[in-house]
Amino acid sequence: MTRVDIPADLNGEDETGFVWTFLDEAADPSLIVPGEIVIAGSPLTPVVCEVVDLIDKTGGTVVHLRILPGTIEQYRRLLLRAGS
Repeated sequence: MTRVDIPADLNGEDETGFVWTFLDEAADPSLIVPGEIVIAGSPLTPVVCEVVDLIDKTGGTVVHLRILPGTIEQYRRLLLRAGS
């Protein structure tokens, strides 16, 4: 199973058109910064995402995520080819 950096409902978009979740749900909130590439979703349905922004709201900090194309396995193969 794939470790998820931040859980998210991948069907949950807000008025921005991005998937959103709360920062306090992240495994390591210090990794969740705009421009960072993270694994989001759930261990059963992980996806690669870009952190778009963090918005402070009264209920907590909202994280907007842009789902990137491709599967986790495609990114793994890419990293292997790159020698990482």
